Amino acid sequence: MSIPAAEQIAVIKRGCVELLIQKELEDKLATGRPLIIKAGFDPTAPDLHLGHTVLIQKLRQFQQLGHDVHFLIGDFTGMIGDPTGKSETRKVLTREDVLRNAETYKEQVFKILDPEKTKVVFNSSWLNELGCGGMIGLASKYTVARMLERDDFHKRYTTQQPIAIHEFLYPLIQGYDSVAMKADLELGGTDQKFNLLMGRELQREWGQTPQCVLTMPLLEGLDGVNKMSKSLGNYIGISEAPDEIFGKVMSISDELMLRYYELLSDKSIAEIEQLKVNLADGSLHPMAAKKALGREIVTRFHGAGTGDAAEENFVKRFKENEIPDEMPQVSYGMADCPLLLAKALTEAGLTKSNGEARRSIDQGGVKLNGEKVSNTNLELTASGEYIVQIGKRRFARIVIG
Repeated sequence: MSIPAAEQIAVIKRGCVELLIQKELEDKLATGRPLIIKAGFDPTAPDLHLGHTVLIQKLRQFQQLGHDVHFLIGDFTGMIGDPTGKSETRKVLTREDVLRNAETYKEQVFKILDPEKTKVVFNSSWLNELGCGGMIGLASKYTVARMLERDDFHKRYTTQQPIAIHEFLYPLIQGYDSVAMKADLELGGTDQKFNLLMGRELQREWGQTPQCVLTMPLLEGLDGVNKMSKSLGNYIGISEAPDEIFGKVMSISDELMLRYYELLSDKSIAEIEQLKVNLADGSLHPMAAKKALGREIVTRFHGAGTGDAAEENFVKRFKENEIPDEMPQVSYGMADCPLLLAKALTEAGLTKSNGEARRSIDQGGVKLNGEKVSNTNLELTASGEYIVQIGKRRFARIVIG
């Protein structure tokens, strides 16, 4: 490896929450050999969103440092369902569901990773061969008492919520993946720490050098509060249309924008620090920084020129509406969400009552960020700035967060 270990550590630790154990990783890097870097994704849904790409971006950085990245698709573990953070047993997916979702993952990850430098592996290739005897042997490596130390299992046990036996197998199987792959380092979200450390323990049992563990933060969604999730509707899907992605990026708060830069952007650490300085001294407007982030993200997933086109469409939409610089503004905190749009229209003085607001929506006279609203019960759930319009001349700004 031509890049000094100290420089690699700086890149590796960018945006991470915890690196266990740094001295061990430094020793591995000092050997000069490419390390086997592992990250696993269970194909429990067909589409990836920006929250998933925090790990994929980090994998890309490892590729740029010259290491061997193994993108693990958990087609076996996906049929079990990761119990992490769950208060009840997850629905078991069929193999057909898992394989169908896995195919979409393979297509989507190469929008970020270098396909020539990425090894895509499926854990069914070794777990199917493990057999019943092997699974019993694996289960013998850990006690029920230790398993119940895990926070989510402990909470469910103390509140008498059911825990299915197969859920105990999940962290063991994820740990065994590291044994089968002889991983040098595994990365995952902060909620995966228990599972990641299981890999270290099982590698010791199999006489291997324990893997290092790198945990990355869970990316907040558009609301700036909750983990990005399709079920919460606060996500940006990487397969969404360019205009949709750009518009969603423009809706995030200025504070969240900096977090997205740190975790998602290809800009260097020095460039991001300079961006923060420019924002603080006023030489760079937050809107300009947000547009640049939107262009970068759209271009990454849709190709050259798409980011610029999405920005042009966004600007054109607002210019066509002749949005004034000065307009009434109403501000809300996240505690007010979900916020009924009809209520906000009334409190901004655009309508006299929620009923009038609903009628205006029903008649097609209301626009939100340049787009006509058709749902009379539309709720705003994400932090950010919204421009609402009734007719041609009545505008208001809604600020959440």
